[in-house]
Amino acid sequence: MDQWQVGSVRITRIEEMIVTGSNEFVLPDAHNPDCLPYTWMQPHFMDAEGFLIFSIHGLVVDTGAHKILVDTCVGNDKERNVPDWDHLQTSFIRDMESAGYPAEEIDTVMCTHLHVDHVGWNTSLVDGAWVPTFPNARYLVAETEWAHWHDNPEVDGEGPIMSDSIQPIVDAGLMDFVGSGHQICPEVRLEPTPGHTPGHVSVHITSAGQEALITGDCVHHPVQMARPEWSSAADTDQARANATREALFDKYADGDVLIIGTHFPSPTAGRIRKAEVGAYWLDTGQ
Repeated sequence: MDQWQVGSVRITRIEEMIVTGSNEFVLPDAHNPDCLPYTWMQPHFMDAEGFLIFSIHGLVVDTGAHKILVDTCVGNDKERNVPDWDHLQTSFIRDMESAGYPAEEIDTVMCTHLHVDHVGWNTSLVDGAWVPTFPNARYLVAETEWAHWHDNPEVDGEGPIMSDSIQPIVDAGLMDFVGSGHQICPEVRLEPTPGHTPGHVSVHITSAGQEALITGDCVHHPVQMARPEWSSAADTDQARANATREALFDKYADGDVLIIGTHFPSPTAGRIRKAEVGAYWLDTGQ
């Protein structure tokens, strides 16, 4: 578990799993020999053989008045076409509770997009039915994102995601469809970062003169800072995703905004620094 303080806002990372050895599954161009020269990624983000390290985790944004869970990982008991994600049995919800965030106290669930590893804990299997895991929360999804998936319910081929993780929330009356720049509360707003999916958003936190950005999947791994042109295999529009990513790096490079990667393993957060022309790196202070 990692925690960061951004002004009066506390952000806590709750890990579901760590994945190593999936370079080309996630980033088809990220061959091990091409990753190894970026030694600043070792040991946290890459191992000695050039295998990239990814994390699947949720992030609790605690403003004092609100407890917002950003992304809900893969989830337990779900039928998934990725073998390592099929019918999982993890301690994610217990780990949230141990960190001080029982499911009943989450008042907002923000899905940066509707891919399989960002919506799984939206629901839990109870007596053979999928029910909301966070019964006192409003679940937020960008309108553009909902429209895309509603028209193409299983387009990513990873399993019955809409029927087991999205539609039960809609049926329970807990889903709100919002604009891509929606202000969740005074400290937290959405920042549109389309391309990975049509309605993909990042989450911007501002408090007491300090700022942080939770990336979602507009950036999958710090190696993309060195190689912004390396697209994710799951990008629905690679050209748009690349443009979004490069614009984000340029916007936040050499500034004080804390970048918190949704798939970056611990230490997970740092500040973007310029390297050579067109390239960047992540300074975690370690």
